Amino acid sequence: MRPGNYVWTDAVLALARRTEAALVVALLVGPFAAAVIAISSAPAQSEPIDKSERSAGQRIVFTDAEIADGLFKVAFGAEPRFTAGVDRLHKFDKPVRVFIDNRTQTNRSADLAAVVGDIGRHVDHLDIAVTADRKAANVVVTIVRDRNKLLRTIRAFYGRRRAMLIERRLVPDCLSGFGEDAAHRIGRSEVILTANRDDFSFFDCAYEELLQALGPINDDSTVPWTMFNDNVQMGFFDVYDQYILNIVYDPRVRSGMTRQQVRELLPEILPKVRSWISRTNAVAPSGVGATNDPGTGADAAR
Repeated sequence: MRPGNYVWTDAVLALARRTEAALVVALLVGPFAAAVIAISSAPAQSEPIDKSERSAGQRIVFTDAEIADGLFKVAFGAEPRFTAGVDRLHKFDKPVRVFIDNRTQTNRSADLAAVVGDIGRHVDHLDIAVTADRKAANVVVTIVRDRNKLLRTIRAFYGRRRAMLIERRLVPDCLSGFGEDAAHRIGRSEVILTANRDDFSFFDCAYEELLQALGPINDDSTVPWTMFNDNVQMGFFDVYDQYILNIVYDPRVRSGMTRQQVRELLPEILPKVRSWISRTNAVAPSGVGATNDPGTGADAAR
C-alpha cells in the first residue's frame, strides 16, 4: 500500500499531547481498517551532541512500576481519541522488512541500516531486517534532503490540503505512521526522514520514528526516560525503550490486547525481558522485582 491510498477525514485530525511538537492523526486507510500517523519536530541544536557520552550516561535500572508506567502511556492510545479501538496495542505479527528509499545525495542508507540492525539485536522475538525489494517491504523509509523536501513529500503522499493544515500547526522534522487491520495488526508502516542534519539529530529522529512505526505511537511528557517525550532526545536505542519494545513484541502479547490484558501478563513477561536486556546490554539485573517503589535503583542506574 502506498501512502497515497490514505483517506483523510476532518473529524480525526487533532494535535496530540505534544501540542507544539507532534501531530498524531487517526485516519481511514485503503486496505486497512485504520492508521495512526505521528509527525515530530525536534528542538534545534545549538551545538553537536555526543551520542556515545549520552549512551554511557543513561539510566539503566528501572523498577517494574516505572517500566509499566511508560509502557501503558506510549504503547496505548493517541490523544485526543476520535476513533474506536485506539486504546489497544498495535504491533506487527509477521517479519518486518524495511525498504530504504534514499532520495538525496547525502546517502543515509548505511546509517538507516545500522539503526535497523541495532533494533533487531536488542528486541527479542522481532524479526526485522533491511530488504532491497520494495515489494517485499512492509516498512518503507523515505529519506529526503531537507525540511523543504520533507514538506513536499508530505504533500505528495497525503495531499496538499492536509499537508497545509499540518504545516500551519507545526514545522515537522520527521514522520512515521502505520496502517492496521480490524485486529490492530500493523500491515504497513511509512517513515519520512531528512538527511541534511547533524548526525545526532538524524539518529534521534530515525530511532524514534522507526520504533513508533513498530507500534508505540503515543508521546508522553510525563515519562522522563523514554525517547517518546518531546523534552528528551536520545540519538540511540536506550535501555528504557528496549524494555517497552521487548514487552510489546513478546509472543504472549498480541495485537488488539487491552491495557488490563497486558497488565496481567507483566509478572510473567518482565523477568525474561530483564534477563534478555541484561545479556544484550551487559546490564547487571539489579532492581529485578522491585515492583512497588518507583525510586528503587534510581541512583545506581546513572
